[in-house]
Amino acid sequence: MRSQCFDQTRPTFGRRPGAHAVSDAPVPKYAAVTQSHLWPAEKPTTDRFLRKGDGARVKSGELFSTRGNSGARSESSGAGTTSALSPTRGTIAPPRANAFGRRDNPPDTQFRKFYERGDLPVAVMSSSKNTINWKVDVDKLDYHHYLPIFFDGVREKEDPYRFLAVKGVEDMLRLGGAKILPVIPQLIIPIKTALNTRDPSVVCIVLQLLQKMVVSAELVGEALVPYYRQILPILNVFKNKNVNLGDGIDYAQRKRRNVGELVLETLQLFERYGGDDAFINIKYMVPTYESCINL
Repeated sequence: MRSQCFDQTRPTFGRRPGAHAVSDAPVPKYAAVTQSHLWPAEKPTTDRFLRKGDGARVKSGELFSTRGNSGARSESSGAGTTSALSPTRGTIAPPRANAFGRRDNPPDTQFRKFYERGDLPVAVMSSSKNTINWKVDVDKLDYHHYLPIFFDGVREKEDPYRFLAVKGVEDMLRLGGAKILPVIPQLIIPIKTALNTRDPSVVCIVLQLLQKMVVSAELVGEALVPYYRQILPILNVFKNKNVNLGDGIDYAQRKRRNVGELVLETLQLFERYGGDDAFINIKYMVPTYESCINL
């Protein structure tokens, strides 16, 4: 979609939802011979080798004061190499994968742009409890156009964009009926993008919407089976992310903010409504999942 002159949200060049944070800090290189990470060392020059008669100078400390630590030998990583590897900066552990770390989530969704233009038939109705005021009947909307836009706004973190997107998706899923099934292929990319942010609050909302979408109409669960490879990798990461409080009370269960339990509930709904091929496809992407259907 092209940007227009009256767009308030400017494109964020160089930022992608779910992208890894790139650091400019120097990192050690992995040496396959020693199976460890070593810092690259300078290529030794002729003035750093010991010569005849340097033994007495080394003992007296004169050699170290003029040439530095010339007695230390650099380990060559192999014959014919131009540089050596040395652990002189200290032992460095490999970088952490940070699987549960939040990824970049720039505020440049299509939902935000359409809403700022006034192209969406929704508004916030201020009352004792905020609700959505639809300007047209929901069952008359073009689901191929609006439902992917609303799903793209699910990863928003600011109101009213987040509130309108989530409530709009819920209303469209509740009243859509047979209009939802043909739009499933268009929803995969927004769902995958929201899950790749790895933000627990966003992931919880997406999982709750997936549960409502599976039961919203017939054959929706079976239509999602070919797209498990795009959706389930992130669910596999968060499947065991539970809070162990012992005898304490986890109030996140009531608020449905426990990511691990939401993932398990979503996978069970996928299996129940996904048909005969659902379990084997879930098991392929989430190896630790066990069937919830008694055969």
